[in-house]
Amino acid sequence: MTALHPLDNPLRRYDWGSATRIPSLLGTAADGRPVAELWLGAHPSAPSRAGGVPLDELVRSAPDAMLGRRVSDRFGPRLPFLLKVLAADRALSLQVHPRPHLARAGYNRENRLGLAPGAPERSFHDDQHKPEMVVALTEFDGLAGFRTPRTVLDLLAGLDGPLVAQMRAALEADRSPAGVRTAFTHLLAARSSQECPDAVAATVEAVRHRLRSGSPSARADATVLALADQHPGDPGALASLLLNRVTLDPGEALFLPPGEVHAYLSGLAVEVMASSDNVLRAGLTTKRIDTAALLECASFVPRPPAVPERSTSGAQQGVHTYRAPVTEFALTLADVGVTAGADLPDSGPRVVLCLAGQVELHAAAVPRPTPLSRGSSVFVPHDAGALRVSGEGHVVCAWVP
Repeated sequence: MTALHPLDNPLRRYDWGSATRIPSLLGTAADGRPVAELWLGAHPSAPSRAGGVPLDELVRSAPDAMLGRRVSDRFGPRLPFLLKVLAADRALSLQVHPRPHLARAGYNRENRLGLAPGAPERSFHDDQHKPEMVVALTEFDGLAGFRTPRTVLDLLAGLDGPLVAQMRAALEADRSPAGVRTAFTHLLAARSSQECPDAVAATVEAVRHRLRSGSPSARADATVLALADQHPGDPGALASLLLNRVTLDPGEALFLPPGEVHAYLSGLAVEVMASSDNVLRAGLTTKRIDTAALLECASFVPRPPAVPERSTSGAQQGVHTYRAPVTEFALTLADVGVTAGADLPDSGPRVVLCLAGQVELHAAAVPRPTPLSRGSSVFVPHDAGALRVSGEGHVVCAWVP
C-alpha cells in the first residue's frame, strides 16, 4: 500500500555550525557541540532512513513508484536532490562546486588513483555537479561571485602590503575575467609562502585602521576583519574583497550555479542542491584545499549574485515557490493557517520538513493524513499522488520540477 515515509535524518557536526539552532528546530537538547547541517535525502554518504531503511535503498527498490517514470527516466533510480538545514555561527570554507563534466572527470581520475570513498585525500566524492539554492530562515550572510574589477580596485585603494599590490597590479593590467582569475590565484598561491601570515596580517591591520577612521567600505572591511579573526593568517579573508557581499532577509533566496566561488558566513537557512557532496575549497577551512581543482572549476566572470525565480500562491498568498535554472530541484515554503490549507507539488518525489507548528499532510493515494510537528519530516513518493498540507505551521517541500 502506498505510504508516506517518516524520516530519520543525519546531522553534520562541522566546527562552523551553531550549537543551538538545529537542536532548537528538532526540539532536542543542545549538548554544546556545533551542529552545522541536517541532511534530508538519499546521498549514499549520509542517507536519511525511512523505517530503518536507507532512503537510497528504498528509492532503488521501486524507482517508478518512488520517483515516477519522468524522474526515473531523467536521473536513473536515484533521488536527484538533497535538502539541508544549514546553521552557521562562523564562516564556511571559501569554495566552489564543479560543473557536470568536471565532476565526472575528477571522480573518475581519483578512482583511477585508487582513492577510497571518503578518503581525506579526495576532492570529488561522486560524479555529480552541485548547483544549490539557499532560502534564509533568519538574516543570512554570505559571499557569492566576483565583484567587477573596478569595484575591487576601489576597495583596495589606500590598503598596502604585498598581497594587495599583486591583486591591484593584476586588475589594473587586465580588467577581464582573466585578470580576476590572476588576482584570485595570487592570493591562493600565497598560502604556500612562509611570509603569508605576516603579509595577511599587514593588510588586515590596514583594513582595521581604515575602518576605525571612517571607511567608505565599512561592510567589506568588517567582513575582512571577521574572517581574519576566525582564520588568522588565511588569505581567504582578503579574498572576500574580490567577492560580492550578500545579506538575505528571511524568505529571500540565492542561487549558486556550479563554478560560482562562494562562502556562507552566518545564519539559518534551508538549502536544496543536486545530490552531491563535491566541494572544492580555497581557504577559510582546516579541511582539504585543492587549489588546482578549484581553479579548473571556478568561473571568474564578474556578476551580481543570482536570485532564483519566486512565485506566490495560496488563499492567503502563503505559499512561496523558488525555482532555479536547473532540472534537479525546486523548493516550496508554505505558511499554513488554521482555516486555510495549501497545495504542495503533486507528483514526483518530495521531501517535506515541518519548520514550525503542527500540520497534517493529505496525499491523494494515502487514506489517512500524516501528522508533522516541528522538526519532523517525511519522504513522499510519486505514487502518493497530489499533496495538501493543513493545520497551523510552516513547512518546506523539496521537489523535482
